[in-house]
Amino acid sequence: MLAMPALGVLGVIAGAGRDGASARTIALLSSAVTFVISLLLWVGYEPAGARFQFEEQVARLPGFGISYHVGIDGISLLPILLTTIFVPLALAASGSSVNTRLREFASLVLVLQVAILGALVALDLFVFYIFFELMLVPTFLLVGVWGGERRVAAAMRFFLFTMVGSVAMLVGIIALGTSKGTFDYVGLIDALGKPGGSIGAATAMWLFVAFTLAFAIKVPLVPLHSWLPEAYVQAPVSVTVLMSSVMVKVGTYGFLRFSIGLFPGAAQEAASAVALLATLGIVYGALVAAKQRDLKRLVAYSSISHLGFVMLGLVAGTTEAVQGGVIQMVNHGVSTGALFLMAGMLNERARTWAIAHFGGLARVMPVFAALLVLVTFSSAGLPFTNGFTGEFLILTGAFRAPATHVWAFAVVGAVGVILGAVYLLRMFQQVMQGPVNPAFVAGNGGANGPVAIGDLTSREMLILAPLAVLIIWIGVYPKPFLDRSAPAVRAVTASFAGASR
Repeated sequence: MLAMPALGVLGVIAGAGRDGASARTIALLSSAVTFVISLLLWVGYEPAGARFQFEEQVARLPGFGISYHVGIDGISLLPILLTTIFVPLALAASGSSVNTRLREFASLVLVLQVAILGALVALDLFVFYIFFELMLVPTFLLVGVWGGERRVAAAMRFFLFTMVGSVAMLVGIIALGTSKGTFDYVGLIDALGKPGGSIGAATAMWLFVAFTLAFAIKVPLVPLHSWLPEAYVQAPVSVTVLMSSVMVKVGTYGFLRFSIGLFPGAAQEAASAVALLATLGIVYGALVAAKQRDLKRLVAYSSISHLGFVMLGLVAGTTEAVQGGVIQMVNHGVSTGALFLMAGMLNERARTWAIAHFGGLARVMPVFAALLVLVTFSSAGLPFTNGFTGEFLILTGAFRAPATHVWAFAVVGAVGVILGAVYLLRMFQQVMQGPVNPAFVAGNGGANGPVAIGDLTSREMLILAPLAVLIIWIGVYPKPFLDRSAPAVRAVTASFAGASR
């Protein structure tokens, strides 16, 4: 699976002409094949089988306890599938916003895909770190080269924040791996679980903090979030989609896999603190989103709020809450990615992000309006949509959390659901309802000159169709997704519950 996008990079470099005209096509074909491979992994994965499947392990630096060890379980399978879905969609959506240096752009998108997938399958801490750091390079360039007016400042802020967390995690990885003689995740779990294998509560706590800092910045958790709004706003829409839908999931995934998986006792002790930060993110993101007058910035802050729900579910420690957190990773990617894509489609037509410039679009874009209703309901967590499935599991599981006061944060989180519905429905009303903006009437022009407002094209409908299917599928019948993640989730929550006794 990792080889396919890597080969795609070579194909883009070798096959694209001097103008890079074929670069996007080659990258699309490569990412489409990668998606097919991920479907085969989905079909071939046996929930009742071994914890990690499709494993590959090759000793690279055996003297240091480092090996190329990769594998998939139910926790990594869902974000892998999410990644392979969104890369071709983002490439397909980039046609109108990215028209220069196409070869470099397509290559960097595929490198980012390799890095994300590599981080999701890595079962060696050192290998994970390499892929985790590799994500930084293409993302920095994609924002800094193809972004808006303040792209350089946004890219630099993202770079500096990420580097601080990465350095902390590297120190933690070296300390843990050298003390146990291995960097292998499975080997470390086994070593830490043996009698006499404990590293001590104080050591476990500072290692937990070192790992969690890196993941909290990547998510991001409040107050480490300030890089996100600017990076999302300045990046081209296709890049924003990749960052919001798949890249930040490495943060939530890493927190569950490594912070909780390796240090369940420390995670249990810190649960209330993490839940507090997650809840602050839920409320803060919703309140700030409600004040936004820029459509792209509104969706950016809504992302902070929704990722707070994911973190609340993961740290709650119950099977229901963690399963809700895992599936909410997918749900957030689908709904937020769809919102950014649809915002970009509006921007292509009206050449503005200002919410006040829109109005009455349901009359001239009925298909778009119908899909926006579905995506808005999904993001707000209404029943029979994917968002409801995840948030219901998170909140019900959090109320039964073994950690002190986590249930209270769940109550505040429930208030965040209401706040989310308020600003999302108001956004829909402002954009889609009311009188039609005269700028959208044939023969008129707005502040930015004449605009052409038409309904979704066939290309745009093809981009949005799979996301609409996932919204309904997970909302109505989430069992296939929950069944695949359940055994791996139970393994993590068992260690979490054991630490509380």
